Amino acid sequence: MLEKFFKLKQNNTNPRREIMAGIITFLTMSYILVVNPIILGETGMDKSALFTTTALAAIVGTLLMALLANVPIAQAPGMGLNSFFAFTVVLTMGYTWQFALTAVIIEGVIFMILTLFNVRELIIKNIPKGLKDAIPVGIGLFITLIGLKSAGIVVSNPNTLVSLGNMANHSIWVAFLGLIVIAVLLVKNVHGAILIGMLVSTVFAFFLGDVTVPQGSLISLPPSIAPIFFRFEWTHVFTFDMLIVVFTFLLVNLFDSVGTLIGVISKTGIADKNGDFPQIQKALMADALGTMSGAILGTSPNTAYIESATGVAAGGRTGLTSVSTAVMFALALFLAPIFLMVPASATAPALIIIGLFMMSSVTNINFNDISQGFPAFLTIIFMPFTYSIAQGIIFGILSFTLIKMMTGKFKEVSITLYVISLFFLFKIILDAIGAFS
Repeated sequence: MLEKFFKLKQNNTNPRREIMAGIITFLTMSYILVVNPIILGETGMDKSALFTTTALAAIVGTLLMALLANVPIAQAPGMGLNSFFAFTVVLTMGYTWQFALTAVIIEGVIFMILTLFNVRELIIKNIPKGLKDAIPVGIGLFITLIGLKSAGIVVSNPNTLVSLGNMANHSIWVAFLGLIVIAVLLVKNVHGAILIGMLVSTVFAFFLGDVTVPQGSLISLPPSIAPIFFRFEWTHVFTFDMLIVVFTFLLVNLFDSVGTLIGVISKTGIADKNGDFPQIQKALMADALGTMSGAILGTSPNTAYIESATGVAAGGRTGLTSVSTAVMFALALFLAPIFLMVPASATAPALIIIGLFMMSSVTNINFNDISQGFPAFLTIIFMPFTYSIAQGIIFGILSFTLIKMMTGKFKEVSITLYVISLFFLFKIILDAIGAFS
């Protein structure tokens, strides 16, 4: 049955190798079970419910990749997307988390339609390469800042805006220990380095008196998702803010998922020189359905995880690897007390290290060409300095379009980009009018 469904011999693999690859993928991405509830919990969402929802969203999304596309790709709520959800939409723009969930399910529906009609190529091809490379870098810096802030390493300062935190704070040393452990394990190519680093930090925090072991059994039934399940708010659907939020979710999710799919699948040997592979449409459909199911369950958008590359490196070649990963997430559901006792200071190293991983594409940006480098630079710096992924994308695209227009290079800007830029400009003008009124 496994051979017939997953075509193991055709892909030169076997059940044992696939199952082990799936377990390795789980170990490298299981940090999301701790990090996602802490980030989204900042919005007022129930953290216990978020743990269950995060695991369920990972299970559903990963099984969709396995059963629809037969690829060794795992899905879970995306880093960067959850930060935009919490810190931009809710804490900066002032909307409720129910509004943000509504934007997520709308984005999922749009992403599914774009996939059905193959419009994704139109959007991707019309965004300048410099901006495509800048977006993950900016998100990486933004996530790093969140990690530094949650550990107390960076604090607000009325005179200098930010400054180094109080070094007597336990959380700083907990975070530093985790960072060192993760870095050393990564150098040694240890699978699950991030998870191990968080566990070491949590044990250290326990001895410092910053962690309380939960009473009762550490194995229990998963917390209820009732507080966040199917909680949508439709009153602001037809507003410019909703359009901006949906577009940002769509843009980040699109680049993230496509980039991850192409990057990971290229390691399996089934992709062509352009990065395309036979199941790409089915994989993108699984990604869209995963996002929609995550919104219904009550979390930020699901996306393909780059950590899937560790499973591929271990020999994973088919959807059976993804099934194995999904089973591990299902087992983790019953370990909620363990995952939920991890403090924010122990998850901070994971955020900082992920920020490091997302910096690599900065080497692809040609900063010597100001028409490319300046918009990319604005995209990167606006995300952490405005505490908003959306603002980075808005000002990056607007600056690219304006520079090309004002230097007479009108043909280097696509019609699609002109339309998007007009939309962003109109939004900025409306915000300015609203601020003056």
